Amino acid sequence: MTPTGDGMSKQSSDADVAFISALAELLNKNELTEISVKREYGEADSLNVRVVKQSTVVQMAQAAPVQYAAAGAAAAPAAAAAAVNDDPAQHPGAVTSPMVGTCYMAAEPGATPFASIGMAVTEGQTVLIIEAMKTMNHIPAPRAGTVKRILVGDGTAVEFGAPLMIIE
Repeated sequence: MTPTGDGMSKQSSDADVAFISALAELLNKNELTEISVKREYGEADSLNVRVVKQSTVVQMAQAAPVQYAAAGAAAAPAAAAAAVNDDPAQHPGAVTSPMVGTCYMAAEPGATPFASIGMAVTEGQTVLIIEAMKTMNHIPAPRAGTVKRILVGDGTAVEFGAPLMIIE
């Protein structure tokens, strides 16, 4: 390898780019939201890489009103109002995620789900689990009622504040 002026060789730079590309591919293939790796090359030489994938569900919810406003058509105000009214996060019965993590509908794979559409739940009853940093966090129903909609799938990544289900 021939060193360049900054101390890195062209080959090691290309290898780092290939390594980062492989991490991004691994992130998508395994439906991960973040990968962080530190590569040691020597005593005073290392590479720290953090690859983060943003949730498209949250971005779409934020982008929809902007798209309607940018359209400028006569129907835009009505469409924007409908988009806000259809936003599950704005629903008074919305159960939102208190953290970033992975959502699970049952205690273990193949077990009966904590809640299903049409099921009556009591205040404080566990309706799903969010795993964050290898910790299983039971998410309780904030009120008694009937589960009207479930907005997430088992094993999906959720963001802080994302709507998980509607209880009325």
